[in-house]
Amino acid sequence: MYETIRYQVEDGVARITLNRPEVMNAINQQMGEELYDALKQVDADLNVRALVLTGEGRGFCSGQDLSEGAAIQSGAALGDTVRERYNLLITRLHGLRVPSLAAISGTAAGAGFSLALACDLRFAAVNAKFTLAFNKIGLVPDSGASYFLPRLVGIGRALELAWTGEVISAETAYSLGIVNHVYEPEKLLEESMAFARHLAEGPTVAYRLTKQALFANASATLPEALEREAELQNEAGHTDDFREGVQAFLEKRRPQYRGQ
Repeated sequence: MYETIRYQVEDGVARITLNRPEVMNAINQQMGEELYDALKQVDADLNVRALVLTGEGRGFCSGQDLSEGAAIQSGAALGDTVRERYNLLITRLHGLRVPSLAAISGTAAGAGFSLALACDLRFAAVNAKFTLAFNKIGLVPDSGASYFLPRLVGIGRALELAWTGEVISAETAYSLGIVNHVYEPEKLLEESMAFARHLAEGPTVAYRLTKQALFANASATLPEALEREAELQNEAGHTDDFREGVQAFLEKRRPQYRGQ
């Protein structure tokens, strides 16, 4: 079905693998379109309860394919490319109804780094390297990097990483709070899939509402945050998962959540 990515579903977990290893999974127009379509499938398939995004070969994603046409190389209408490709991708990925996890091995650069940042969680192999890279070619961080990175590391550190294009290791990314866990390369996908399966068995509606609260309340006043919590709690209280959770607690058994 796809040529530049692979898509598979197992045990409630969708796995999307960026599959242009010859260019370290650089994003061209076809990959952008196929990735967007696969993300739509994730949202449409109610059997999918979590997503793992990873890359084939020695890199997670090296960002925009700069060999893709004269318009990219000349800088003509780059804003249109960002709007028509990356803004749509990042909005779709961040807005998924299920938890998303990036499993990062090798290089995550430019828009590839942004793609990882747009996932809810990030697991990295010890060989992972991260760089914004945009300023190195006279461009501005895009694809959500200026939104997600300061929320993880603060504005000062985000500015430093953006201005210098510093390449940071997986351990440094972990110490800064960019990645959640670091594993040996041979263990990365196994651990990522196991964690995703654990999430897939949980109350995924509550996960989505929790994420909504955390992002929205990051810039809210306390009264706004408290009211939003009350509204979201009311929504969660009307789910089948809440009723199942309470019933399982009373019956002293493991809950069987359905994400409804």
